[in-house]
Amino acid sequence: SFALQRFYIFGTNADKTVWRLLKIDRSETSELDIDECSTVYTQAEYLELVSGLDEDHRSTGGVKFVTKFYGIIGFIKFLGPFYMLIITEQRKIGEIFDHPVYQVTKTSMIELANSKSRSSFLNTRDENRYKKILNTLDLRKDFFFSYSYPIMRGLQRNLSDPQEGWSLYESTFVWNEFLTRQIRNCLQSTLWTVALVYGFFKQDKFAISGKDIMFTLIARRSRHYAGTRYLKRGVNEKGRVANDVETEQIVYEAVPMPTEVSSVVQNRGSIPLFWSQDTSKLNIKPDIILHEKDKNYEATKLHFENLRGRYGNPIIIFNLIKTRERRESMLRREFDKAIRIINKLFSEENQLRFLHWDLHKNSQGEPTNVLDVLLKVAFRALTLTEFFYCQVAPPTGSETAPHWPALL
Repeated sequence: SFALQRFYIFGTNADKTVWRLLKIDRSETSELDIDECSTVYTQAEYLELVSGLDEDHRSTGGVKFVTKFYGIIGFIKFLGPFYMLIITEQRKIGEIFDHPVYQVTKTSMIELANSKSRSSFLNTRDENRYKKILNTLDLRKDFFFSYSYPIMRGLQRNLSDPQEGWSLYESTFVWNEFLTRQIRNCLQSTLWTVALVYGFFKQDKFAISGKDIMFTLIARRSRHYAGTRYLKRGVNEKGRVANDVETEQIVYEAVPMPTEVSSVVQNRGSIPLFWSQDTSKLNIKPDIILHEKDKNYEATKLHFENLRGRYGNPIIIFNLIKTRERRESMLRREFDKAIRIINKLFSEENQLRFLHWDLHKNSQGEPTNVLDVLLKVAFRALTLTEFFYCQVAPPTGSETAPHWPALL
């Protein structure tokens, strides 16, 4: 709801028994002025509060309803006033241990300034141009979130190192970290915002050995050094690579109270060297350009240290780059050289395991089952890295939900 001077946002739980109030000042355009009421209201108190606010603002037309929505994506400011991005429609796409996962299906951008405080920038060409650029980002495609499950983190981390609130937004995979930063700083809370993950979520049920098994596949794209194919390649000075995607497979029995669960995580990304491709010409296979700006491979080293911090040891690199193609073979040789130099700097425990395998070459010539070879590589890698498996004690006594550590 809004009045001339303020926006009033009422938040409630699923059964509408508890209500909270957030107030946003509309008279100040240069700063974001947000205040959270400390009182927790009942349903009856909420109705009484709305009636009282309407009466208080009667002289300026009362309080008018704006929209129902499901979470704040964040706030953004160009040249004029602040805008609030919200989720107005969502669709449930699955659940992890009774924790629903939703896809964003409709969003809205609400201008916070009122008619009296509206900046002279509001209708300028530049302001509208920036708004158009923002609107080209389709938040309905491939963005998902959960209110109760930290979907931006892997299952193993959620169970062994439970966290909530602020720290979850610092994840590599929360795309609206910057957009929510001001409201989180202001309220010291994440109660009103949702953490959006960009990628892929698919869940299905399979019958295996007489049991129904729930299979969940989650791909999370990194928000760092992000960009489209060809335009973003390689690594940056901070060790972040383009097209950095974490893929997780979660498996457990599809019963109301599963007691066993497993998870496997792998990561893919652009080759961590300074390289790019020439996209200025209409060329199906643009030339690869190696940039000699990191002769000591510091950014490459930083990249693998970052991966080690995220996933631990050992790190196994599986490189599928072609050997017979001039453009790619150059990159392959440079990457091989980088790994050999970096491994000299790492302790034996931190040594990188490196495997070259030309998929294209091995798919030609004598008949060969490429999948068989890849399966052998996968089994060997799993033997070295292992995977997460957890047994959970079934609930006892009056408990009605599975006892999932750190997910209560």
